[in-house]
Amino acid sequence: MAIVKRGEIFWCDFYLDGRRYQCSTKLRNRKDAKGFEDQFKARLQAEKFGFKERPAAPTLAQFIKVRFEPWCKARFERTSPATWLRWYKPNLKVLADYAQLSSKPMDEITGEDIAGFAAHRQSEGLQVSSVNSCLRVLRRLLRLAAEWGAITSPPRISLLRGEKHRDRVVSPIEEAKFLSAASEPLASVGAILFDTGLRVSECLSLDWHNITWLSGRNGFLEVRQGKSAAARRKLPMSLRVRETLEARWKAAGMPEEGPIWPAPTRSGHLEPNSLKRQLRTTFQVLKGQAEEHNQEPVRRFCLHSIRHSFLTRLGLSGIDTWTFMRVAGHGSVGVSARYVHSSDVAVDSAFSRLETAMAPKMLPQ
Repeated sequence: MAIVKRGEIFWCDFYLDGRRYQCSTKLRNRKDAKGFEDQFKARLQAEKFGFKERPAAPTLAQFIKVRFEPWCKARFERTSPATWLRWYKPNLKVLADYAQLSSKPMDEITGEDIAGFAAHRQSEGLQVSSVNSCLRVLRRLLRLAAEWGAITSPPRISLLRGEKHRDRVVSPIEEAKFLSAASEPLASVGAILFDTGLRVSECLSLDWHNITWLSGRNGFLEVRQGKSAAARRKLPMSLRVRETLEARWKAAGMPEEGPIWPAPTRSGHLEPNSLKRQLRTTFQVLKGQAEEHNQEPVRRFCLHSIRHSFLTRLGLSGIDTWTFMRVAGHGSVGVSARYVHSSDVAVDSAFSRLETAMAPKMLPQ
């Protein structure tokens, strides 16, 4: 006995290693039923030799709810609230709400499905950068799913072209005009950003116990949390940064701890959104000053452009890529390499140092 028809449905009925197996194939075609039986026998043989069948992959929505979202929340909610609240949380909601993707088993998601999701987001009028932000979260999710054994391998995800990068570089003259027109606390925050290249969230989450006044020329500030482990770093303060922080420290009563930029927010300190209104007001003031003196106004920029300006200037200073990576808090040397370019003078200088190091030493007579 092998394939038996009972009514309209074919059944498997066979012996294997002295044991009888009977089960419905739920199929009406004999050829398909025979294929089902062959697969059933192969699975039984595999289990006999210790090979277990891989469990069915969860749907994307199930994986987000049960595994990925709790992992993100546990990892970033305390150490990097902005990463959780502004990046992972909203993008995961978008992915879960798109039923054509979230209802599919994860091992059946293809590049075509992902391209369809990206096209859907664009049809809603979103910018390329917003669509790519969601695709980056999906790419991270699928890679972790493969690492955790939920799927065999993640599908390839290609980001959309045409993303606008915030590559505005603020000139020293524009910097001076901006800081003179800005009110507090934007003026102090801006001065620190221009001289340290901190991310805005890193600067606003600084605590007084992160400041060391007595080491180095002007002291150090320490970043203890950020986007990644590489964000944790210690940076020397310029004279302007020290004077700015010292004045604020004395005005606050010289506390030993507590946020440098306290505010009645959930985090207890200023948030980037808190400075957006001040930023708009500052550019309105600059526009009025330019019209009064018949000059070109300072072109608008966002606070992240200040960090980009600092890193661009640092890259032009001749710094090596690895030191640059440490100062910037980058997790990838590839990101730092975008800013650091070896000039002909730097290459010639490197060869001169190499020749000096390799030259034979003159022995004393």
